Amino acid sequence: MINPFWLRTFCTLVEVGHFTRTAEKLNMTQSGVSQQVRKLEEQIGTSLLLRQGKQFMLTDAGDRLYQEGRELLKGLSELEKGLGEDPKFEGVVRVASPGSVGLKLYQQLLLLQQRHSKLIIHYRFAPNQEIEKLVAEHKVDLGFMTRLSSLKDVHIKPIGQEELLLVTPHTTHDASWNELQQLGFIDHPDGDYHVRLLIGANYPEFEEGKVFKRTGFSNQISLILEPVAMGLGFTVLPRHAVGAFSKPNSIKVHRLAEPVSETLYLCTHSQKRIPNRVKMVIEEAEKTLR
Repeated sequence: MINPFWLRTFCTLVEVGHFTRTAEKLNMTQSGVSQQVRKLEEQIGTSLLLRQGKQFMLTDAGDRLYQEGRELLKGLSELEKGLGEDPKFEGVVRVASPGSVGLKLYQQLLLLQQRHSKLIIHYRFAPNQEIEKLVAEHKVDLGFMTRLSSLKDVHIKPIGQEELLLVTPHTTHDASWNELQQLGFIDHPDGDYHVRLLIGANYPEFEEGKVFKRTGFSNQISLILEPVAMGLGFTVLPRHAVGAFSKPNSIKVHRLAEPVSETLYLCTHSQKRIPNRVKMVIEEAEKTLR
């Protein structure tokens, strides 16, 4: 591989046309310039200059090396400059969150991308366990979780609360224990966990380990409330998921005596510097989810 320092010296010599002035421009000695050109010739295995006293001419190989070498040096310079920059509204930001958070956040991040054409949002919907793994393995730049992480490489920061809501068909009156038993439960991936938190805090009849009759299941966050709207059961969901449902008149949200909220955590890799574009997305997310 051609030594880029020797190549820079050679290209500068060609452009300046004089060994002494090249040495002055590069803060080198004249002998240092000559030595680097000789080393470059030895590395390539051919002469680059035809020396005539203090003057020189390029050989065919020297002319070709100069023409292609200056483009290579220009590319290296631009690469170095680009790596040193940290633009706020340019580049890819990879995000992962549970479905409920995503229903609220994804649309806002798309609007952000719409305002900044060089910003690209990659958004993934995933459960908590997968999100922390994606962050730890550098597969996403930031994640949002509703539980603490068990991985040491994942740094978490609480950024908000999301209330859990009991949702029934719109015909349900007071959501008594008997009514819930008769309706049955529309389950989802976090269903048991949410029921334990909200129902357990508000219904003395609820016992740990006891389950409701399952009358449906969906792992698509936007579809969980469809069977509820059709009168097929009740469910417990985070507020953002309920707020995004397109048929609010077909469901009923019941405010219970003991409100229960999940803490929402922002997750980043503990050993990775956060670029400006990711910081900007974090700021937008905190405004949206607070």
